[in-house]
Amino acid sequence: MRHLILKLTHEVMDGTKIVIPDLSVICDESGLKEERYVGVPSITMEIVSPSNQSYDLVFKLNLYMQYGYWILNPILNTVQVYTFDDNKQYQLHDIAKDRGRIHSTILP
Repeated sequence: MRHLILKLTHEVMDGTKIVIPDLSVICDESGLKEERYVGVPSITMEIVSPSNQSYDLVFKLNLYMQYGYWILNPILNTVQVYTFDDNKQYQLHDIAKDRGRIHSTILP
């Protein structure tokens, strides 16, 4: 299985960050290159690893918080959806524990 490399660029971000998220939803295909995407995916999802929790929950959260970000946590059996509100403040939009339905602000 190959992962798509993301070259994150955005007008509110300093510089460019290269990352490989666990899952991405890309609605704008204009940034797709051979094995990378230049731009910001519509949704970025990370699956928390038991051996790497702090990296996934601190570093990646701080990086992705400038965009839409989902955290899938098999340790806690949760899915958390983070988005921006109307004032561009980062907030928890939705959460499901054990089972349930998650609502996206990007996808209907």
